[in-house]
Amino acid sequence: MLTEVTGIRYVTPLREGGSVPGVVEADDLGTYVVKFTGAAQGRKALVAEIVAGELARRLGLRVPELVRFQFDPVIGLGEPDAEIQDLLKSSGGLNLGMDFLPGSLGFDPLVFEIEPAEAGRIVWFDALIGNVDRSWRNPNLLIWHKDLWLIDHGASLIWHHNWKTAEQASAKPFDAADHALSRFSPDPAAAAAELAPRVTEELLREVTALVPDEWLDGEPGFDGPDEVRRAYERVLLARAGSVHERIVLVAGQKPKQDAPDWLRTWVDGKAAK
Repeated sequence: MLTEVTGIRYVTPLREGGSVPGVVEADDLGTYVVKFTGAAQGRKALVAEIVAGELARRLGLRVPELVRFQFDPVIGLGEPDAEIQDLLKSSGGLNLGMDFLPGSLGFDPLVFEIEPAEAGRIVWFDALIGNVDRSWRNPNLLIWHKDLWLIDHGASLIWHHNWKTAEQASAKPFDAADHALSRFSPDPAAAAAELAPRVTEELLREVTALVPDEWLDGEPGFDGPDEVRRAYERVLLARAGSVHERIVLVAGQKPKQDAPDWLRTWVDGKAAK
């Protein structure tokens, strides 16, 4: 089970994404980015965060620690925005927290260099989970202590929004032409050779077991949470062995530009601190 913490102070909303997560301090003295069950994307976005994030971690990719986050809307009463107040009021109870990475920088493919092997692993992983939300327009990647960290997987596993067509939908090609790391010469086939054998039924059962029952209960067409978990496992296990063959990756589609010297100097200086 994921570690469970309780929120003690609502700090501020983050308005970059449609889910409007919030920065919240918890009783373990940690600070977390919390995604709420009351957001428009609903509980399935949180399920996707856990399945994708914890699978990535077990494959050696960097993802901020995920925690079960108990939230009492009372601690957010000082928030002046009425819409965010409505979100907080509808999110009492269990939510999902991600470790806040202080001082991290949003990844910019024109500023930071990524090794082809690492780029290949991330492109392959995004194809595995069907993550279309890591484009050069919106990378959902952070640089923290000079390392690359993956965030925001709520839009992945898109097939779980219609389980009747999940197997058919999951077999479609994955368009990575606009992927944030496509300019770094990724080799998804090499990544598949390294990572696909590690995506086993045992590993997937370990990951899906971390999803709270209450976020899976009542899913139409299933008898209970464990049956839903098995559905996630079947789709991911089937994709792992061959998804690299269906990745559409056009290298150099976007013109390669070098960042100006003043920006590189500024970024290197920030990273060194």
